[in-house]
Amino acid sequence: MNRARLIDFWEAAPETRHFVFEADGPVEFLPGQFVSVVAELEGKQITRAYSIAAPPNGARFDLCLNRVDGGIISPYLFSLAPGGQIEWKGPFGVFVWRKPVSDSILVATGTGITPYRSMLLERLPLEPDRQFTLVFGARHEEGLIYRAEFEDLAGRYPNFRFLPTLTRPTGSWEGRTGRVQSHVFEVLGERRDVDVYICGMAAMIDDLRNSLKEKGLDRKKIIVEKYD
Repeated sequence: MNRARLIDFWEAAPETRHFVFEADGPVEFLPGQFVSVVAELEGKQITRAYSIAAPPNGARFDLCLNRVDGGIISPYLFSLAPGGQIEWKGPFGVFVWRKPVSDSILVATGTGITPYRSMLLERLPLEPDRQFTLVFGARHEEGLIYRAEFEDLAGRYPNFRFLPTLTRPTGSWEGRTGRVQSHVFEVLGERRDVDVYICGMAAMIDDLRNSLKEKGLDRKKIIVEKYD
């Protein structure tokens, strides 16, 4: 079992927090992978998987998660002060860039955005000739986790587009509305040579994956990570 201590945290969205941990030694992982945080409850070992929210950085790793009412591990993590410790396993997972990296559409809802922060911060400086589009869906504007960062990346990298969409916008919202699915097909157009990464709740993933297959996208071009 590995141990790590909390270095810093900040509020990424309502009831959503970004954590920075430091382990006892270097943490080696591929952007897009996750770690499992471990806790004991009534003598039983409970684990919850959380995607790493930043590229490799020595002994440090970042997580981003919602506080879950009635949950076990998320309330514990939210109760931690800097210096508090966790036990964890990993890293694990195959939700990583396919090689060679192709033009890609990245689709997320909610905290499904987390692995893309790690993946894009690592990859954008390395792939100036590849086109990346991030389609991010949330209910409300304040739920657009890392919005300012992705807008900044879109301003700095001509090959990156950030397309947020809201299902419950206010009257002041001037951006895209509705579910992510419709905007994915707007980006995809007639192309069938791009990779589509999808991260979020199972219902959204299954719906979009089926629609992409119906439109003729090879199933090997669809990479998914379910959050429930």
